[in-house]
This record gives sequence, C-alpha cells and structure tokens, in this order.
Amino acid sequence: MTVLSLGPSPARRDVLARRIRLLVAATIAYNVIEAAVALTAGSLASSTALIGFGLDSVIEVSSAAAVAWQFSARDHAVREAREHRTLRIIAVSFFALAAYVSVDAVRALTSTGEAESSLPGIALAALSLAVMPFLSAAQRRAGRELGSASAVADSKQTLLCTYLSAVVLVGLVLNAAFGWSWADPIAALVIAAIAVKEGRDAWQGKGCCAPAASSAVPAASGQGACGTTGGSCCADERAEATR
Repeated sequence: MTVLSLGPSPARRDVLARRIRLLVAATIAYNVIEAAVALTAGSLASSTALIGFGLDSVIEVSSAAAVAWQFSARDHAVREAREHRTLRIIAVSFFALAAYVSVDAVRALTSTGEAESSLPGIALAALSLAVMPFLSAAQRRAGRELGSASAVADSKQTLLCTYLSAVVLVGLVLNAAFGWSWADPIAALVIAAIAVKEGRDAWQGKGCCAPAASSAVPAASGQGACGTTGGSCCADERAEATR
C-alpha cells in the first residue's frame, strides 16, 4: 500500500523560495542593526541583559545566513541537498544562544554591580517585540508550504528572539521602575531551556515534513519525509500553512 504525497508545483516552489530569501535578507539586516544598537546601549548602561540581547542578534544572523546560503541556489534539488547542513548550523546556533544566555543570566544573578536604566534599550526591545513575530510567522508559513525544515527552524529562532525581546523589555522596565535587576536573568534561563529543545529538534531534522512533487512512500516504512520516524507532523503543519 502506498501513500501519494503531492507538494507545491515547481512554479510555486520558486515563488516560496524567493519569499524566503527576501524574509531572510530582512531578518539579517534588522539583526545587524539590532546588534549594533544593543551592544552600544548595553555597554553604556553596563547592562548584561542588553549585551546578551545584542550577541543573540549576532547568533541569529549566523542562522539566517545559513538559510540564505541554502536558498541562494536556484535549483530546487541543490537547495534540498543543502538542507541537512543548514539544519546543523541552525542547531549549533541554538546551542550557542542557550549557552551564552545561561552564562550571562548566572553572571547577572551573582554580580554585585547594578545596571543603569537604558531608554534606548527599552525602545529597541519594544521595536523587536513588534517586528520579529511578523518575520517569524511569514517565514514559517513559507517554509512549511515548501517543506523546508531549515526555513522553519530559522523561523523558530526568530520567534525565540521575540521571546527574548519580551524578557529583556520586562527586565529593563522593572529595573528602571523598581530596581528589580533579578527579573530578567531568571526569565532568560527559561529562554535558554527552550533554545536547547529547539536546537535538538533542528539537529534531528524535526519541524517540517518535506513534500515531494509526486512521490509514493511505503506506508509501513515508518519514515517521515524529513528522514524522521513517524511523520505525523505533516498533516498538522500543512493544514496550518493553508490558514
């Protein structure tokens, strides 16, 4: 018994690939600016949260650059061949983010120094909180429809940047208003735990089932289209892609 899996047409794949390239380019451009502003503001205010936020932007640029490299190929087969290596780069980026955020959070909790309030930092975190969800959602939809696990994984890292923006914003506001400097690093440790999970999923190739243009897959094989067992994510993710 076979199951017929129909994916997007070649023309639609090209459209989705161009969309992902544009979204990745926008993500890289924004994060370069975000990193420069956060690192500068963090150094002036002696804020480990802002400095960590800026370094997170640098890490996210490396992840987005890997996806940009994958989708720089015009041929669909070449892009698919680069998928595995891109996923590994994204996974390492997640692990690097988790490691830095964890170390930075512990250092902030044990440090005797206190960060000054930073209005530029608050404005930057608020802007990122408004911008990043839209970039993440758009790339995730395109990646799921195309069947690109790497594009979906990179969109998750952008979404993680949204969470980190919220954490940094709350921490900066609470520190400015009440002097609660411990709020941000505590929440950052939760973000680090999420990053580890997402990194593990990216390393294993989870996150999106890649549809073939027209392929028959043995139902008893137990293999998903992305090389993972089960493959039950396909129906849910493709249903969400059409919403």
